[in-house]
Amino acid sequence: MDERTVLRQPICCIVGHVDHGKTKLLDKIRGTAVQTGEAGGITQAIGASIIPLKTIKGICGPLLGKDANFSIPGLLFIDTPGHAAFTNLRKRGGNLADIAILIVDVNEGFKPQTIESIEILKSFKTPFIVAANKIDLIPGFRKIEKPLVQSIPEQDPFFQEKLDTKIYELVGKLSEFGLESERFDRVESYTKQIAIIPTSAITGDGISELLMVLVGLAQKFLENNIRLHIGAAAKGSVLEVKESAGLGKTMDVIIYDGILKRGDKIMIGGLEEPIATKVKALFEPKELCEIRDKKSKFCAVSEVKAATGVKISALGIDDVIAGMPLRSYTDSEFEQVKADIQKQVQEVLVETDKEGIVIKADTLGSIEALTLLLKEKDISVRKASIGKITKKDIMDAETGYEKDPLKSVILGFNSEREADVSSTDKVKIITNNIIYKIIEEYELWVEQTRNIMEAKELDQLTRPAKLKLMPQFLFRASNPAIIGVDVLEGKIKVGATVMKPDGTQVADIRSIKEDQDNLSSVTKGKQVAMAFAGVTIGRQLKGDEELYSYIPEPEFRKIKDKAKYLSKGEMELMKEIAQIMRKENPVWGV
Repeated sequence: MDERTVLRQPICCIVGHVDHGKTKLLDKIRGTAVQTGEAGGITQAIGASIIPLKTIKGICGPLLGKDANFSIPGLLFIDTPGHAAFTNLRKRGGNLADIAILIVDVNEGFKPQTIESIEILKSFKTPFIVAANKIDLIPGFRKIEKPLVQSIPEQDPFFQEKLDTKIYELVGKLSEFGLESERFDRVESYTKQIAIIPTSAITGDGISELLMVLVGLAQKFLENNIRLHIGAAAKGSVLEVKESAGLGKTMDVIIYDGILKRGDKIMIGGLEEPIATKVKALFEPKELCEIRDKKSKFCAVSEVKAATGVKISALGIDDVIAGMPLRSYTDSEFEQVKADIQKQVQEVLVETDKEGIVIKADTLGSIEALTLLLKEKDISVRKASIGKITKKDIMDAETGYEKDPLKSVILGFNSEREADVSSTDKVKIITNNIIYKIIEEYELWVEQTRNIMEAKELDQLTRPAKLKLMPQFLFRASNPAIIGVDVLEGKIKVGATVMKPDGTQVADIRSIKEDQDNLSSVTKGKQVAMAFAGVTIGRQLKGDEELYSYIPEPEFRKIKDKAKYLSKGEMELMKEIAQIMRKENPVWGV
C-alpha cells in the first residue's frame, strides 16, 4: 500500500441555533465564489461544499497578502441542515469536523442550540471560531465596499458602539463556558482566544475575513490532522440513509481518508454486527447543484478522494444508521476490519452491569455526544442504544429501581417512544431534541425527586413538635385520657411519645381527632382532641402544661441531616429539645 501522504481539505462544520443564518452564510460563501469568476470554483458534493484554495484567495484578495503560502488544497464545508449533522459525523475518538464555525445571531445572542453546540464542541475538543451574524440588522449599518477592519471605523458611531456591545456580550457568554474570546482583529493568541468575526450573510460583510481566519487556523494548527493517505483504504462516516429516485436506498457519506472506488468492498457499522457489501455506484451532484434541491442531477463517478461527500448505491443497506463508520477493505482484511468496525460501535453503544441510566438516540454520533456530556456531569450511563424507546428499555431501566430510583430513567435524544410506551411509577422518560435541555430536565427531576424522597423519609421519623394542653376541653381523664390540644409548633403523628419540659416521657398518642375526623398526624396551628395512653389527667399530667415530642437520639441525628426540610420554627424547637436532653447527657444528639 502507498504510505505517502498529502494534505486534504479540512472538514468544517457550521453549527448554531436554528434561524441564525447557517444556510444563508454558506449560500453567501458559494455565491461570492461564483461572483469572483472562478470557473468551477466550488464543487458541490453530497451534503458538502468544497472550496479550493484558489477560490478562497480570490474571495479574500489582499487580506491574505501576496506572500501567503498555504499547502492545504481548500476547505470542505458540511452543509446539512441543522446542528444534528455535527453529532452524526463521527470518526473513532471524536467528531469528524476538523474545525467548526459557531454562528450566532449577534442581535439575539445565545439560544438553546447555541449552548448545545458549544457543549458538544467542547466535549469533542473541536476548535472553532464564532461568526457574529446579521450585523446588517444593527441600526445605523451601511454597506461599505471595504474589508471589515476598514469599514467598521467608517460606520455610524451608534452602529460601532452597538456592535462593540454585542460582541462583548458574546465574549461574556463564552467566558461562562470557560472560553476566552475576542473580536478577530484584536485576538492576541489564537491558541488561547476564540476569534469572533462580525458577518452578514445578506451583504457579504465579513465573509472574506471568516475564510481568511479559517484558512490561517487550519494551515497553522491542523496540519497533522488532515493528512490524506494516498492509496489507503477509504474511511468515512454515514451522514444520511434515504430513498433516491431510480436508485433505491442510498447512503450519503463523508469520506475523510483514503480513496473509494466503484466495486470496492465496504464494511459499515451495525447495531448487531457490521454490514458487508460492495459499492455498486458512486454519485456526485453536477457542479454547483445544491443537494437539497430536488431538481439537482447526479453524475456517476468511478472514484472519490477524501475529503468529500458522495452518494453510495449498494445492496443490503436498509438497516444502516446515520453516524456509523464505513471502511473499504480487501478479502484478506475482512476479519480485521470487521472486528475494528464493531469495536468502534461498541465503544459508543454502552452496555455494562454497572449502575446508571439508559439513553437512546437517533444516531451513533448523537449517542456519543450525549454520553460525553453526561459523563462530564458525573452522570453514569448503564446502557446506550439507537432507535425508538421500547418496552424492553422500560424493563432495563426498571432493574435499577430498588437500588437507586434516581437511576431508573431513560433519556431520549431525537428518539421517539413506541406507541404503547410511557413513563411508569418506577421509570421516568425524558425526551428532547436538544441534548443540554434533556440533561437540564434530568437534573431538575433528580433534585425534585430527591427532595420528595427525603421529605417522605423525614415523615417516617419523629419530628419536633410542641403541644399545649387545654384543660377546658377535658373529655376523659384516663383509659385513655382525651383532652384538647393546641399544636404550638412542628408536626406530630399518632404513635409518637410526648415528654415534659424536664425530659420525662409521659405518654403515647393513641389517636388524634378533629371534629369527627380521625387524623394520622397534625401540624402547627391546629387545635384537636388527642387520646393519651397510660396516663391520667390530674396525676401524671396536670392538664394545662406544655409537652414536647420525644425524639430518640438516632432519629434526632437523621433529622439534623435533613434540616433543610424543616421550618424555622422547627429548627428552633430542635434546639429546645436538644437542650432538654443534654441536661442528662451533654453530648446527646451530637
